Parts: sequence; C-alpha cells; structure tokens
Amino acid sequence: MEKRKKFSVGLVPKLLIAIGLGVLVGQLNFIPDFILQIPVTFSALFSRLLAFIIPLMIVGFVVKGISDLTDGAGKLLGLNALMAYSNTLIGGFIAYLLASNLFPLFIDASVRETVQTEGTALEPLFDLPLEPLFGVTSAIVFAFLFGVFISWLRKEEKGEVMYTFFAEFGSIITQILSALIIPGLPFYIFGNFLNLSYSGSVFSLLSVFWRVFIVVIGLQLLLITLLFIFAGLYTGKNPVTLLKNQIPGYFTALGTQSSAATIPVNMECAQKNGVSKEIREFVIPLSATIHLMGSVVTITSCVTAVLLMFDMTHSFGMMAAFIATLGVALVAAPGAPGGAIMSALPFVYMVGIDPTGSLGNLLISLYITQDSFGTAANVSGDNAIALVIDKVYDKYFLKETVKSQAEVVPPVNN
Repeated sequence: MEKRKKFSVGLVPKLLIAIGLGVLVGQLNFIPDFILQIPVTFSALFSRLLAFIIPLMIVGFVVKGISDLTDGAGKLLGLNALMAYSNTLIGGFIAYLLASNLFPLFIDASVRETVQTEGTALEPLFDLPLEPLFGVTSAIVFAFLFGVFISWLRKEEKGEVMYTFFAEFGSIITQILSALIIPGLPFYIFGNFLNLSYSGSVFSLLSVFWRVFIVVIGLQLLLITLLFIFAGLYTGKNPVTLLKNQIPGYFTALGTQSSAATIPVNMECAQKNGVSKEIREFVIPLSATIHLMGSVVTITSCVTAVLLMFDMTHSFGMMAAFIATLGVALVAAPGAPGGAIMSALPFVYMVGIDPTGSLGNLLISLYITQDSFGTAANVSGDNAIALVIDKVYDKYFLKETVKSQAEVVPPVNN
C-alpha cells in the first residue's frame, strides 16, 4: 500500500491565518486580559530571541558568503552596496516628489483634529533581559572584514581552518532558523496583531491616514515591479515568474516586520529564481541590513505628510539631505518592528521636527502603521539585487577565473 502524503500548510497561509486570528481575538472583549497576555508575552520573548540571533545570523551567513567569492569579492561587495544605496535614494526621491504634489490634495489643517488617542496595549506577563552579544553594526563590520580577508587567504591557499569554522557556524545558524525561528513566526505574528487589535491603534491611525497609506503601498509595489522588470531584462528571465517566486518572502516580511527574520525565507525565494548558492548566501543577508528602499519610501512619505499637515517647510534641498542621510543611518536599524523609524528619529531635526515632541510621536505612530509594508518592499528588492549580482558574477568573474585557469594549464603533447 502506498503511504498517504501528510497534509501540511505552507508558511504563507500560516502567516495569513495568524494575522486574521490575531485581529479577531483582539476584538473579543469577553476574554480576560491575562489570557490575551500569554501570546503577547510569547511575542515579546520571541522578539528578544530575534534580536539576539540577528547579529549572529549576519556573521554566520555574510562571512562565508564573502569568503566563497574568492574572485572579485571586494568588487561584488562594492556593487551590492552601490545598488542598495542607489535604490534607497531613488525610492526616497520619488516618494518625496509624489507626496509633495499629491498629499496637498487631501491634507489640510483640519486633519490635526481627527487624530484619535490610542488605546492601552497589553503588557507581557514577564520579560527576560536577553541582550545580543554585539550590535548589528558591529556584526556587519566584523563580517565584511573577516569575509574579505578569508577570501584573500583562500586565494593564497590558506585560511581553510577559519573558512571551515564560519561555514559550520553558518550551518548551526541555519539549523536554528529552520528548527526554531521559522516555526515560531506564526505565533509571533499572532501575538503582535492581537495586541494591535486590542489597543485599536492600527484602526484609529488608518481611519485618518488611509490615503497616505494607499499611496505609499502603491508606490512600493510599483518600485518592486520595476526592479524585477529590470532584473528580468538583464538576466533574461521572466519578470512575472520572478515576482511570483518572491510572494512568500513578501508576506513573511509583512507579518514579521523584520528583514532579518525573513532572511531564510528570502533565500528560498532567491533559489527559486535561480540565484547561485554563493551569491544568495552573500547578497540576501547583507542586503537585509543595507537595502532600505521600502523603509525610506515610508519614512519620506510620512515626514512629508506631517510637514504638510502643520504647514511646515518641505523644500527639495532640505528633503534631499534628509533622504541621503537616511540611506546611511538606517543601516544601523535593528531587525525588529519599528527599528527603521527609531534609527531615523535622531535625524528628523534636519527637517524641523522635534524627535521628542508631539510631531515626533505622531511620526512614529504613522510609520509603524505602515512598517510591515516597507519591510516587505526592502526584502523584495534584495532579491532583485541578488539576480543582477549573480549575473554579473557569472558573466565577468567566473569566466575570468576559468580563462585564467586555462592559461596556466600546460598544453598536452600528443
């Protein structure tokens, strides 16, 4: 007798179910608060675990990824950073031009009176003081330096001990992700959405800013589509197929609000798109920390909306300097919900907003409502970048390697 295939639900349906249940349960007033605090506590602890794993994830993947690129590692690293920063700037400037011309059609002084007071969110039953071993920025610098110089050692036929260590370290991180992080994501998302639904913060903010919300999401989806069309044209692949393969990564980021937590799912998307193992293990974790196109689109749009609401200056020169700064400042953003706006907050003084005042608080509320969509745009763009870099690597570096190896092989005498 043939064994029946075990029925399993995919990750995307699980995430959607978790979101729906979280919103539904958060609206059930007859459930005691201490019961609702149980999933909220799990989400808080899971968030702590994510923050602990993220720097280790960067080290585990990026060091080996760069080390594998024994030819042209430094150049590909520079290309990755250049593409990520360029996309971020382009997204920010387009967002500002669109917002400054479209938002005045529906934003005026009366909007201030419509902002509702948020309800009280549920607090976790307890918390654990689990701190990361080191910060995200330290992990990036460490991974860059060790990856590049291990790559250099390998070209000198050395460094295999260090390479093996980081390769096995990366395997351990992969196992932690597959056995612990990914299975826990639906429960984490459930707790987050339950708390947002319970407090009513999402609904109250959307009732005021829904038009800004739609414009931002529409622009992010347009930019993602354009990136994959460009990547498809350059690599000779069908952009529609590439976009279809990216759907799991998009929805995972939508639920987790974390680029770092989406890395394992995003690498699976890259594999479906035909990106080589060397490139996807190098580009995806790295781009998760340096490619912030979606977040900058959201922050730029939110800042412009707040400036318009209160009739403040929003000149192109001022906003251009702010957007250029965001492209660098957000690299230090932690891979957790709201991390981008918290990293950007110290720089909003550049546009005349007091980060500690009421406008700063309004900006935070407006951004966090749309944070998950910005994160989803970030990680989707990561895979478009990976496609281009994989083509560059195959076209220029691998062929040069084969050619150089052929030149040193002595001819065979018949």
